[in-house]
Amino acid sequence: MESRSALTVEAATDSTDPMRRGLRSLAELPIGFSARIVAVNGASHIARRLMEMGFVPGAPVSVVRQAPFGDPLEVRVRSCHLAVRRAEARTIVVGDPQSFIG
Repeated sequence: MESRSALTVEAATDSTDPMRRGLRSLAELPIGFSARIVAVNGASHIARRLMEMGFVPGAPVSVVRQAPFGDPLEVRVRSCHLAVRRAEARTIVVGDPQSFIG
C-alpha cells in the first residue's frame, strides 16, 4: 500500500509559473497529504493574519478533512488544527516537504 503522508512533486526547470514548478495552493492539497508552506500571498491584512496563525514559510502543513460542502478545510499546521476558508487556503502556496530549502 502506498504512503499518503508525503506529496510527490515534480519540478519543471523552464517555467516561472509556480504551479508548473511543483507548487500548488493549500486548497488543492488532497486530504491526508503533507507539504511545506512556501509563501502566503493575497491582501496584506489577510496574509498577516494567516502568518500570525502559524502559516509561515517552511512550516509543515496537511489537510485533515473538509466540511460536507467543501468549505472550510481543517488543516494541521505544525501541531495545531485550524479551520480555514477555501478562499484563504488558495492564497497559501505549498510544495514538497522533502525538497523545501528555507
